[in-house]
Amino acid sequence: MGESTYSNMAIIRITDLTLRAIIGTNAWERTTKQKVVINVALEYNAAKAAKSDDIQYAVDYKIITKKIIDRVTHSRFFLLERLTNMVLKTVMENKAIRKASVRIDKPRALRFAKSVSVELSAKR
Repeated sequence: MGESTYSNMAIIRITDLTLRAIIGTNAWERTTKQKVVINVALEYNAAKAAKSDDIQYAVDYKIITKKIIDRVTHSRFFLLERLTNMVLKTVMENKAIRKASVRIDKPRALRFAKSVSVELSAKR
């Protein structure tokens, strides 16, 4: 294969990461972990990784996921916005990531809705 002269911007998606966290403002929510469903999309220049097939040039989504799991399961936030912001900051700690969005759903937060979600994004 020939050399490409274009940038290889990759989008990595972490889909339906389902965890349990203390989240909410009601008294029972402060003591009972609830399910949250996390979706992350992150973008980085994968040209070196695509050319070399070497993990050192890639964004290691396993490391990012482990950080998200640890931080979410130990969090105690009132607002979904705050939890989403914390996960977004965790993703953006990797300086290779140019752009990211995080959506967190809280299933059954409303009686007649499947879930409520908050989505935040950031870019460099």
